[in-house]
Amino acid sequence: MTAPLRFIWNATRGHRLRPWRSEYVKWRIETYSGMKAEEMTRGDVLRFFWREKMSLLRFLRWTGEIDSLRVHAPGRKR
Repeated sequence: MTAPLRFIWNATRGHRLRPWRSEYVKWRIETYSGMKAEEMTRGDVLRFFWREKMSLLRFLRWTGEIDSLRVHAPGRKR
């Protein structure tokens, strides 16, 4: 559960209480949906989050799986 939270924390750096202002978040939404990042409003970002909530949750679950594979990789030194 920490990997998804870490991803969200890093993705919203500088805009933690207002993720719709994050250039990184807007760029990721633009890449995924085709919406123009420079034209996105708070409402656009929140509607996107609501509409794609299941896909976003799957993505966050996947980041946790990848993180656990990375941490438990054979031969990995800490």
